[in-house]
Amino acid sequence: MQQFLEFFSIIAFAIVFFATKDIFLATAVLLVAITAQVGFIKVTGRILSKELKLIFWVSLIMGGITLLLRDETFIQWKTSVVNWAFALGLFGAQLFARTSLLKKVLGAALTLQDSVWRILTYGWAAAFATTGFVNLWVMYNYTMEVWVTFKLIGPLALNVLYIVIMVAYLARIGALNEDNAVRQEDAKESQL
Repeated sequence: MQQFLEFFSIIAFAIVFFATKDIFLATAVLLVAITAQVGFIKVTGRILSKELKLIFWVSLIMGGITLLLRDETFIQWKTSVVNWAFALGLFGAQLFARTSLLKKVLGAALTLQDSVWRILTYGWAAAFATTGFVNLWVMYNYTMEVWVTFKLIGPLALNVLYIVIMVAYLARIGALNEDNAVRQEDAKESQL
């Protein structure tokens, strides 16, 4: 259910676009859907993640400008802006505050040296930055239909690729050992 909630607005956007071929109607539906998504999370008492807050505000701003100026370029740039914001957040926290945001998120599941967390943080920052650039490449080199398809599955597919790379790296350096497996099981049990 949580995964569906996270992709609800993108799925609604794609369905409306492919049904009507109207990017402006799809953008309006995206704005309504993400507002409903955030509202549902708030009403049900769940915590609104910082990531979703960022996506919500960037969607409202870029989508609003798209509708106001009747220029689809702004909604197409949204994916890049969000990914670059994630990259800057990871990179900036690590470089300036000496804080690994990945460690804050995944630290309960993995026991890693700070140097490994730093490598992973910079790796994910590079991955998010790359996704932003790939979005622009698709946007400027392909049709709107191809771009909407990319928006629907591209970032998710790239994230899966980045996870595979991260797991391969962790396995190569021996960080995926018995102790981490036990901690992951303990973390799952504590969530239940």
